Amino acid sequence: MGRLRGAVNLTSPASFLERVWAHREEVIYPALFGPLAPSTAPLPAQLFHEMFKQESVDPRWLHVGVMTAPPTAQRATWIYVTSGLSNPWESGSPAPEGELSGLGREFVFETTEPGDWAILRLQHVAAFELLLAAGRYSGHEPLGLHDRLPLRGPITFRDESALRWLLVASDAWYAPTFTLESGEVDLLTLVGITDDEAQLGREQGGDELLRALRARGAFPVSDPKRTSVLSGTKL
Repeated sequence: MGRLRGAVNLTSPASFLERVWAHREEVIYPALFGPLAPSTAPLPAQLFHEMFKQESVDPRWLHVGVMTAPPTAQRATWIYVTSGLSNPWESGSPAPEGELSGLGREFVFETTEPGDWAILRLQHVAAFELLLAAGRYSGHEPLGLHDRLPLRGPITFRDESALRWLLVASDAWYAPTFTLESGEVDLLTLVGITDDEAQLGREQGGDELLRALRARGAFPVSDPKRTSVLSGTKL
């Protein structure tokens, strides 16, 4: 069961972590994405154990979750956004200008249709990022712009979707960064791409891939029913 949004103790005096947490979820996110659903889907321990084969799990990771912003009068899409990667677990006071809050990032996944699949995909990315940041994969840095993540299957977990990768990007319609009392946070956009689009990214770079996606209206919103933007063209 998802935890209720605002489940941190907001009684006065609030701790620094609680203030930052509440400001992100109660002020920043609604301003960016509109009203949010009242619950969050937290990362389950079994995700780390079963999918990522981790024997030990930092209990703080289980406070990271995925929030949902349903469609509004201005936006027909569904937005899923992580919350908790930017928690300032190691800090108890306001940060100097330019310092990152927590991992310094949260991920956004915008889709044409709702579904548990979207929450699960974003949970997987958040868990992977936590493991990368913790050094659980030696020699691998945290996710960066234009990284491509293979999903080993359709994005919806159903065979009818051609989207089989996630691309890490930025510069969507919402602000790419926001500021908390604890520091700066980047909003990284995840968008689904096809096998041949991933190949274009490998061969010609992320900028060229994003240009192709934008030209066909395939960024920043993921439509699991779409075909490749490269259909009928040669790589």
